[in-house]
Amino acid sequence: MNNNQATLRKLEQMKFYGMVRAFTHTMETGVKHQFTADELVTHLVDAEWDDRYNRKLARLVKNARFRYKASFEEIDFTLNRNVDKNQLLRLATCQWIESHQDCILTGPTGAGKSFIASALGYQACMYGFKVSYWSCAKLFAQLKLSRADGSYLKELTRIQKTDLIILDDFGLAPLDTYSRLTLLEILEDRHGRKSSLFVSQLPVNNWHDVIGDATIADAICDRLIHTAHRIELKGESVRKLYAHN
Repeated sequence: MNNNQATLRKLEQMKFYGMVRAFTHTMETGVKHQFTADELVTHLVDAEWDDRYNRKLARLVKNARFRYKASFEEIDFTLNRNVDKNQLLRLATCQWIESHQDCILTGPTGAGKSFIASALGYQACMYGFKVSYWSCAKLFAQLKLSRADGSYLKELTRIQKTDLIILDDFGLAPLDTYSRLTLLEILEDRHGRKSSLFVSQLPVNNWHDVIGDATIADAICDRLIHTAHRIELKGESVRKLYAHN
């Protein structure tokens, strides 16, 4: 076994897969002669960094389970739906997640709410944040089951540790007692510590009615509405517009 093969074997054992590919490529193509020693080291380190970043990003995106495969660059700002591009550009920096702030995205059916939410979530993954994407109905149903099998506190802890939780389809149906108390508990754990993005067809003014209990509604809205970034989409269905084109 020559020195290069021994080096590659050691790199693989240390799981430096980016370095393995870059080192192999430089050896096979002969471009190693174009590098000084420090340039070669920089090239190998950059390759390893890129490889680890890409693998981490893929893992974060997979675990997030976004509704749509969407990126910020794919958001169509030419549509007449009350999208403030400057506001979304600011949100795309993810400073609001770094500062543990919340966001509310509302608009009519088909306005592209879930796509924009998925794009903002993907952007968060690119910055290394852990994201979890849920429809409210599925989240509350899963947490209800977790109470039965004794894993409820474990599930709450997992949610609490998530940097950004995206709750889609909020308010499609009135919340029952269990769901509203669960939502309050989630927000209690996350308020000022982590970020939440609510996506809803309902204007914020109607949220009290769908939450139900006035006292709990006040507690939920007080923790969320007054300080959250607000995106209010308008106009006709984006799906309808694209279908006619």
